[in-house]
Amino acid sequence: MNYPLVSQDRLPELLRRMPKAELHMHIEGSLEPELMFALAARNSVQLAYPNVQALRDAYVFNNLQEFLDIYHAGTMVLKTEQDFYDMTCAYLARAQADNVLHTEIFFDTQTHTGHGLSAATVINGLHRACADAPAKFGMTASLILCFLRHLSEEEAFACLEEALPMRDKIVGIGLASSELGHPPEKFAKVFARARELGFRLVAHAGEEGPASYIWSALDVLKVERIDHGVQAFTDPALMQRLVQDKIPLTVCPLSNLKLRVYPTLAQHNLGKLLDAGIVATVNSDDPAYFGGYLNENFTQTFAALGLNSQHAYQTALNSFNASFIDASLRQKYVQRLDEVFETFA
Repeated sequence: MNYPLVSQDRLPELLRRMPKAELHMHIEGSLEPELMFALAARNSVQLAYPNVQALRDAYVFNNLQEFLDIYHAGTMVLKTEQDFYDMTCAYLARAQADNVLHTEIFFDTQTHTGHGLSAATVINGLHRACADAPAKFGMTASLILCFLRHLSEEEAFACLEEALPMRDKIVGIGLASSELGHPPEKFAKVFARARELGFRLVAHAGEEGPASYIWSALDVLKVERIDHGVQAFTDPALMQRLVQDKIPLTVCPLSNLKLRVYPTLAQHNLGKLLDAGIVATVNSDDPAYFGGYLNENFTQTFAALGLNSQHAYQTALNSFNASFIDASLRQKYVQRLDEVFETFA
């Protein structure tokens, strides 16, 4: 649809009100310091920080690894199925406030099984919140299990096996954690197995890693969606491929800023990706750590790049088209998107 351009002064309100899907958000990365302290108290876990503010002040990172170190420390407070449920509901409430109609939540079991929890504790807690999402938050939610790429493929296979008894609770398989030095092809066999089992496939590629990792994710892992993918812009042949095959990118602007992928938001390439015809979407990645949930990513990035309401419509439409929902639900959500744009026309 081509709607008349909305004036720049009304754009922030449009960005906040427009329905959207979020496709790149790690649930453990939504754990706000307040909830982290509450869970620590509930589970008698001693945190390394004296109070909420001291913890929040520690959220300054020079790269992905520095973030992952503090992120993993935060996961130590999660002990029970109820903890995972409560954490997910807290995120869903924030997403609802941002007019998110559908979310596909990343999680991993390996961090938690490493702490002695069972995969079932993690998956059942998360899934119960997703199952409650339509009634409780007026939205749909599904789960994508990510393998941790700094660990071995053997460990990823073990993770997959542990999750299989609960496979009806998981829509897809992804690949997350430290990108550099861990190319997608390291996980070729386990992704082939996940594909045989009928899972939807995605992978982080081309955030800190090179464009070649995006090629590998597409050709070796055979993923349907690339998480991040901003380095695609360095490779014209890859850009052509992404446009031609309509491969979505789940872009996370504030995350890219916080982890120094871009020195300023004004240098981000989201606008260039959209103008090139890439199916780019906007997402929050690890919102508790990176300075904002979904609407914050939209409003800050659009302001910094001077993007307009047509870019807004395109990213929101892309988010529904790139999601793993069925056609009838997609149509319903896009209709709601159109209705909001009609009120601004």
